[in-house]
Amino acid sequence: MKFNSGIAMIGLFTAAVVGGAALLLSQPEQSAKALEPEASPVASAPATPAASPAPTAAPAKDERFVIKRILPIDGPIKYGQWHWDDKGVPDGPIVITVDLDARVLSVFKGGYEIGATAVLLGTSEKPTPLGVFPIKWKKADHYSSTYDGAPMPFTQNLTTDGVAIHGTKVEKGYASHGCIGVPAGFDKKLFSVTKVGDKVYITKGKTAKQGDSLI
Repeated sequence: MKFNSGIAMIGLFTAAVVGGAALLLSQPEQSAKALEPEASPVASAPATPAASPAPTAAPAKDERFVIKRILPIDGPIKYGQWHWDDKGVPDGPIVITVDLDARVLSVFKGGYEIGATAVLLGTSEKPTPLGVFPIKWKKADHYSSTYDGAPMPFTQNLTTDGVAIHGTKVEKGYASHGCIGVPAGFDKKLFSVTKVGDKVYITKGKTAKQGDSLI
């Protein structure tokens, strides 16, 4: 059989083409990657600093409750003593404060202290409570329904369990069952200037000075 060089050349050419196609098919990932354009670097924008929150202005004090006067009292108030001076004091809301450490009750009208007295307080078994108490009800001629009908003149009730401000004999060595006892004479004056809803602030060792807010 004679060797045909023309047919041989065609055979070689066909083998080369098929081989090249096989090479391309066996490396599709590399070819695709080679065709992908490289990503252009993008410059990142400088970070903008977060804006600081605007400072919040302190709420303005309600001038009706800012202390404008303290009664000029020399030394601590003794048991049974009380002071009252409301001459020339303009009209304003009544606020009562009680300091359990000092054992003193003060009355403010529109920020002016108009009254102060030493008081009887509760015992460790039945303490006078701390907190803010609106006057719930008032009764000038009241008798205790819990303690054998004991007289409690000019009662101003503060709590549902019977704690109240009322008149009593204020002497050293005596205590109450949690109530705030004020001397005779002062009880009537205090009763005359308050109304239901007026607030009584009972604190322990908290002092206030002129310019402070009562509330």
